[in-house]
Amino acid sequence: MQARTLPSPGDDRTSDEEACRQVLQILSLIGSKWSILVIGQLRDRTMRFSELHRVVHGISQRMLTLTLRGLERDGLVERTVHPSVPPRVDYALTDLGATLLDSMTALSDWARTHRVEINDHRARYDAER
Repeated sequence: MQARTLPSPGDDRTSDEEACRQVLQILSLIGSKWSILVIGQLRDRTMRFSELHRVVHGISQRMLTLTLRGLERDGLVERTVHPSVPPRVDYALTDLGATLLDSMTALSDWARTHRVEINDHRARYDAER
């Protein structure tokens, strides 16, 4: 019996199960409401942490920090520290992050188009329970 080596991410030998696990991990980050809102805000320009905190309504500083770190770790957001006093930190979408915009826009458009219909279904479902 030959010993199996563990496939690396992106390796063609990656099992379907492992590939599925990796996709789910990625989707859990980019599918979170905070990530979607942050990516949407960074669509057109670079922003400072304080600007993002101000425009992403309801997000705590800690959750914004965690969200930005996760997006940076995955290569979707770039963090630039400027040597000034006080230090200035800017966040921008990377080229990889920008590739999400079309998909996010399509999903958002779909939700807007079908929101009334979905709300009607929810109300009927809840009334029957």
